Amino acid sequence: MMKKIVVTGSDGRFAQELKKIKSKYNFIFRNKKQLNILSLKSINRNVKNFKPNYILHLAGLSRPMSIHEKQINKSIDLNIIGTCNLVKICNEKKIKLIFFSTSYLYPGRKGNYKETDPVLPWNNYGWSKLGAESAVQMYSNSLIIRANMTERPFIHKSAFSNVKSNFMFQDELAKIFLKVIDKKGIINIGGKSQSIYQFAKKNKKKVKKKTSKGEFPKRMDMNLSKIKKIIKR
Repeated sequence: MMKKIVVTGSDGRFAQELKKIKSKYNFIFRNKKQLNILSLKSINRNVKNFKPNYILHLAGLSRPMSIHEKQINKSIDLNIIGTCNLVKICNEKKIKLIFFSTSYLYPGRKGNYKETDPVLPWNNYGWSKLGAESAVQMYSNSLIIRANMTERPFIHKSAFSNVKSNFMFQDELAKIFLKVIDKKGIINIGGKSQSIYQFAKKNKKKVKKKTSKGEFPKRMDMNLSKIKKIIKR
């Protein structure tokens, strides 16, 4: 019998890529009207109706980054409190929780960050995801994916040439994700360590080069040795 995975935030970009992939899992996609992460009643109703083996938590607030500075209540509600609600119910019902976090948790100073390295977010978005992670890490039956992904094609007209990162397109990451569903703990997932401009140039020839003057830290790249070992197996 196929294992069932309830997915929050089904209208989001990554969920749209997951919908295109055939797998041995039964993904049940729920948008914010169908599953409201701020409502324990709504979460419980979905759990009762679908009896999932996993909850894949993709719902939350991301772009624009400025919204996390301008509307911190909204950021706290959607990224921290909503996640805490899911952790509570997963704990009560013994359901595995898979949470998509971000590389923005790392300080961005030295690069090559391992999953065990200290975290220190450099913007409010990162802090909101760290707040969510804190709750998820309290629950042992969980997987946290610190992802560095973006949609295809690269959407921006310019890209930083002095910021090193691990950007990967969402469709590529979706395929890798299927290989780690049954893992636990924290896993960094991303692409080749390179400047954002180098990454963007391969996909968008007319992208312009620009320099970060403090908007982004210069070494955001993660160490990917853990995910590479998993994939090789």
